[in-house]
Amino acid sequence: MSLAILIQIPRTDNSTRRIIPSPHGLHRNTVMSGKKSKKPAGNVIAVNRKARHDYFIEDTFEAGLVLEGWEAKSLRAGSAQITESYVTIRGTEAWLIGAHFSPLKTASTHVKTEPTRSRKLLLHRQELDRLVGAVERKGYALVPLDLHWHKGRAKLNIGLAKGKKQHDKRAASKDRDWERQKARILKG
Repeated sequence: MSLAILIQIPRTDNSTRRIIPSPHGLHRNTVMSGKKSKKPAGNVIAVNRKARHDYFIEDTFEAGLVLEGWEAKSLRAGSAQITESYVTIRGTEAWLIGAHFSPLKTASTHVKTEPTRSRKLLLHRQELDRLVGAVERKGYALVPLDLHWHKGRAKLNIGLAKGKKQHDKRAASKDRDWERQKARILKG
């Protein structure tokens, strides 16, 4: 049994020299930069920025998606759009409608790809009952907020939302602008 020892030597140029033993007993030196690579927001695949502008989000739910193989590969490549999509409840099931998952160029020729097909959402029974009550009796809308990876599975955040009126959107815009101005004044 061989014992591997990792030695880190700090350097002045924000990098670390690591001596990594190889299985053959020879050592190799590697220099690793202290800076992390800039990746786009980790596990997020697609975000519906328009949702928070058009709706007051009261509550959020995380739902799984029933996907085909080519769709999962497309999501791994990051080619999905949920801006024009919405969630509806048919019977006792929730469905994502209008989301566009672009098929990859390397998709198999014998698989028929339908980019905007309706996709079933996986929720617990209590969550579905609560959503049905809110949508049918209280007049809420179900809006997809973002599509992301959680423990290797594609998940969709759904917002239970009330629509904003035009004056609400203007007020939110004014508040945002005022917060920016305040930050500039306090900083400068």
